[in-house]
Amino acid sequence: MQGLLRLSRAIDWLNAQVGKAVIWLIMASTAISALNALVRYIFNTSSNAFLEVQWYLFAWSFLVAAGFTLLNREHVRIDVLNSRLPKKAQIWIDIVGFALFLTPVCLVVLYYTVPMTMQKFASGEMSGNPGGLIRWPVWLALPVGFTLLLLQGWSELIKRIAFLTGDGPDPTVKPGEKTAEEELAEVLRQRTDAEAQNANAAATAPQAR
Repeated sequence: MQGLLRLSRAIDWLNAQVGKAVIWLIMASTAISALNALVRYIFNTSSNAFLEVQWYLFAWSFLVAAGFTLLNREHVRIDVLNSRLPKKAQIWIDIVGFALFLTPVCLVVLYYTVPMTMQKFASGEMSGNPGGLIRWPVWLALPVGFTLLLLQGWSELIKRIAFLTGDGPDPTVKPGEKTAEEELAEVLRQRTDAEAQNANAAATAPQAR
């Protein structure tokens, strides 16, 4: 299990670095969009290459950051029932989801997109728009993104199994976020401090008179 946890930490580190790099893709897309608007306004000219490179950068930032999003538990979740279940039940639901849903979906996508991307690369297919770009770089975002998502899904699966076996912390708690037990302990501590302050104030009141 310790070897699997080391693998999980390596995958987490990889997707964390990818998440940091995606910020620059978004910044580049924004800068190109602004530059394209200025050129079109000032010189009354433009190129489809400007538009397509924005689409490419957006596709890359959206797809390759999927694993980073899963790492930080930022995907949309409907927890109407799940949040009311015991912690172990929630963990088991996640395990089933990662093993029987996320993993097969990612493998199917990779099965189809890897050969398609290789075909686009070999053929050198270009955009049908005038001044458009070569197509394979944007297709490459699909296998790369789903590979990172698949790896992160396996990392989350490892962490949940480790939690059930007592070899790891609660993986459903975000970094820096307090567990329900810690929040309860904090409330009780604050209540105890308030009661102690009230008792001290009551004790010192007669002396003041």
